Amino acid sequence: MPRELDFFFYIGSTYSYLSIMRVDEIAAREGLALRWRPFSVRSIMLEQNNRPFVGKPVKLAYMWRDLERRAHRYGIPFTSPPEYPVDPDGLANRVAVVASLEGWCPEYTKATYRAWFLDNKAPGEVQHLRSILRALGKDPERTIARADDPEIRARYDGETEHAKGLGIFGSPTFMWGKEIFWGDDRFEDAIEWAGAHPDS
Repeated sequence: MPRELDFFFYIGSTYSYLSIMRVDEIAAREGLALRWRPFSVRSIMLEQNNRPFVGKPVKLAYMWRDLERRAHRYGIPFTSPPEYPVDPDGLANRVAVVASLEGWCPEYTKATYRAWFLDNKAPGEVQHLRSILRALGKDPERTIARADDPEIRARYDGETEHAKGLGIFGSPTFMWGKEIFWGDDRFEDAIEWAGAHPDS
C-alpha cells in the first residue's frame, strides 16, 4: 500500500475546487494515496478573525478571476462564479465525514463541487444534497440523519481541533509528516517533498 498524503479540505472553500478535481489522478501517478480529511476551516478562520473574501468585493472579484484562469490552465470546467459563501450549518461537510468513514469521500466531494461550480447548486442545501446522494447510489435520508448524529458532529469538531493543533489554517492543505503545504498551488510542492522525504 502506498503511504498516504493527508488532504485537509473544506466544502465551501473556493480554491479547494481546483484540488478536489485533480489530486486523485496526480497522486496515483506519483504512487501516493490521499487521505481525505474534511474539517471546518470556517471555524478556524472565525476564531482567528480571518475571513479573506467576505465583505471584500475587490478581493472577491480577483479570486473568482484567478480561479477561472487556474481552472483553464488545468483543464477543469469553470462557467461563472457560483453562490458564495455556502453550507452555513456544515451539513455538506458532515456528510463528507460520513463518506470518509464509509469509503466514498472522493466521489461525494467531487460530485458536490461539480454541482456547486457548474450548476450553482449550493452545498449543504438539503434538496441538492439528496440529489447528489441518490446519484451516488446512497440513501439520502439515512446519510443525512447520520451526518446529524452527535457522533459525526463530534468527529467533525475533533478533526477541526486536530487540524488547528497541527497549525493548519486554510483549505486546501496537504500534510506529509510534519510538513504543511497550504493552497492548491502547493500541491505539487507537497508531492515533490513526499518523493524526496519518503520516511519523514
